Amino acid sequence: MTENTPSPLLIVVSAPSGGGKTTLCDQLLAIRPDMTRAVTCTTRDPRKGEKDGVDYYFFDAGTFLKRVQAGNFLEHATVYGQSYGTLKSEVLGKLRAGKDVLLNIDVQGAATVRKCAEDDPELKRSLVTVFLTPPSAAILEQRLRKRGTDPEAVIHKRLGVARQEVAQWKNFDYLLISRGIADDLVAMQAIIGAEKQRVTRVTPPEF
Repeated sequence: MTENTPSPLLIVVSAPSGGGKTTLCDQLLAIRPDMTRAVTCTTRDPRKGEKDGVDYYFFDAGTFLKRVQAGNFLEHATVYGQSYGTLKSEVLGKLRAGKDVLLNIDVQGAATVRKCAEDDPELKRSLVTVFLTPPSAAILEQRLRKRGTDPEAVIHKRLGVARQEVAQWKNFDYLLISRGIADDLVAMQAIIGAEKQRVTRVTPPEF
């Protein structure tokens, strides 16, 4: 990182299921070589083609628990019997290398990251949180049905959870109302550009 390069960002993106955060994050990573994703740890088995240290860090349950007890995780959660988490060392290592780090997590994970950042000046200086959501529950329902992957009961459950998640938007730095992939990408680029110019992240000119 050169003297006049803004300090790197830790960008947390959350959204309700079907809100489009994975697509948005993939698009951002494709167009920003200065940005990298945080590789998540998991206790689930690797799927075909997945590589340890690239797609995930694959831990057995005992190793994962030891990491939790040692306070190694920035955030972690158990989903459908499998544990997932983001190592502090993974995020801080990439920030210190001058890379913007993109973290795609749910609202509970985002809350944990915010709390952790309150006690860590390096994380606090870097953190930017964005909540992405469709403009209405009706549009989210349309998206979930369009995917065609979930039975009716699962769709209703996802919508119920989504209403609880959307209520947390006020805890984020930015609320991005989804208008489509292209528009969402433009909005995220604008957010990143603005955050890069914050006085806390830019080396002042010499006069």
